[in-house]
Amino acid sequence: MKACVIIPTLNEEKNIYKIFNKIKSTKIKLDILFIDDNSKDASQNIIKNLEKKFKYVMYIFRNSKTGIGSAHKEGIKYCYKKKYDLIITMDADGTHDPKYFKKMIAAAKYYDYVITSRFAKPGLIKDWPLLRKFITYSRHALVKIFLDISYDASGAYRCFYRNKIKLKDICAAKNNDYAFFWEITYIIKKRGYKIHEIPVQLIYRKLGKSKMKIKHIFYSLFYLFKIFIFKK
Repeated sequence: MKACVIIPTLNEEKNIYKIFNKIKSTKIKLDILFIDDNSKDASQNIIKNLEKKFKYVMYIFRNSKTGIGSAHKEGIKYCYKKKYDLIITMDADGTHDPKYFKKMIAAAKYYDYVITSRFAKPGLIKDWPLLRKFITYSRHALVKIFLDISYDASGAYRCFYRNKIKLKDICAAKNNDYAFFWEITYIIKKRGYKIHEIPVQLIYRKLGKSKMKIKHIFYSLFYLFKIFIFKK
């Protein structure tokens, strides 16, 4: 099986080695593809050093910050082009623990699209600040109300086999930022793919700064209303 994990980065110099070592410790044979949006810190140098030492590390350096959703789409397109069998997507900030890889890969054999859930069990984001909990739960509730999606649709930690989902369906998600995740979940569900959730404990970011700003939250809300109004 030819597998690849896609990790978008933006000023994650404090986390890159940590997430790389955690992935390496799983002893699962897979390639690692970093998609960097012109980081201003040492992220790109760290990634280059990893690429020189390990043949399974690759990178795509982009000229500007064009959005987390855009980074995921570019990484997924690359994996389809290179004919990877299995694709995993995750964040670089340390919240997504690679220890769940085996469970995700096993589930992907029986379902089309595997996503991780912060809501499937109580206490999965227990160490998060109250404000981030409020934002996360509110977004989950709104997506559920407006798009009839009960899944944890806004997380980036996902897994699927290339031969089970058409690339054109992935690319049907037009948003290039944080709304990409719930938009693609909505599209995948609408087009009849089988989705499966795996409960995961998400530890709040310990190093570096979150890239999510107030403007992202408001735009995502506006985009949600837009999809709701024009959905068919």
